[in-house]
Amino acid sequence: MATMRRLGVIGLPRNYEIFYEALSGANPALGLAVVALGNRPTQQQLDEVGKRFCAHHYGQGFVEQAREVLARELEDVATLLRSERTQVEKYGRILSETSDGLANRSAISRELLQKIVGAVAVATTSTIDRGRQMESTLSEKSDELEAVKCKLEEYKRLAETDPLTQILNRRAFDTEIARIYSSKKDILFNALILADIDDFKKINDRFGHPVGDRIIRSIADIFQSSVRRGVFVARTGGEEFAIIVEGTSEDHTTEIAERLRRLVEQTRFTDPVTGVSYGPVTVSMGICMAAEAATSDELYIKADRALYRSKVAGRNRVTRHSDIGTESTNKWLLYRKD
Repeated sequence: MATMRRLGVIGLPRNYEIFYEALSGANPALGLAVVALGNRPTQQQLDEVGKRFCAHHYGQGFVEQAREVLARELEDVATLLRSERTQVEKYGRILSETSDGLANRSAISRELLQKIVGAVAVATTSTIDRGRQMESTLSEKSDELEAVKCKLEEYKRLAETDPLTQILNRRAFDTEIARIYSSKKDILFNALILADIDDFKKINDRFGHPVGDRIIRSIADIFQSSVRRGVFVARTGGEEFAIIVEGTSEDHTTEIAERLRRLVEQTRFTDPVTGVSYGPVTVSMGICMAAEAATSDELYIKADRALYRSKVAGRNRVTRHSDIGTESTNKWLLYRKD
């Protein structure tokens, strides 16, 4: 966050992920690509880097592949149905011509009648057999389509799940926050809460990244288990979380954030074997109501600005964007987190 603000990079979740991966050293090539962008990278440049190194968020390869499979399967079904229609039409013509032929004859021999009945019986048997074969084939196609559907659903679940915490991730957050502005009625009583673990770098430096990961997982569990069903909770990158609350007032949203903050503050984070304390561990939070922003990006930026105010005011607190007034954007961008 400090580096992003120093470079004038907008605090969007997708940018946060790029810088977190680059600065943590997890992806050296990504780090070099970010450095190569210079001191004032544009959003377009960052998105291009994201597409190269964070393809799991930007790419749609699996979806495109599944779409091709579905298209092929549906074309096969369409071909089968066209063939079946042709055969049924052919059978219909046989019956019609037979009926017309019989109607135009005043007399008909027993031998000819047997031949006609035999031909109609063969045509009928063939049509029935083809119908049974069609039923079996369509059943198989249906199973194949269902399998593709299940794979797509599993892909969606994995693509929207944070592997560390098993809660929703930044990709899911981007979709959800954009949905708020898809209709005006969803804007009025929706709110965004951003939460960031205080002094997280010091925790990692002192105890190591595995401990940091355990703390992130624990806080994710606290957030997920302490809100009502249907409240959106995601890890948007590093030590930052986002909570989208619907159908609520600003005061009620503040109560939710304060309750979550206190729960983290009251939790003892210790080594399960040695009992060594990793605490105190606290979180800072920022709130912005959707009605205070015109777009999802603006909503995120304003909530992040409120989060920044919580940080500089001493951490371990909740700040509402509506309470901070018109703060200098430049000052906000130049903020460096300790």
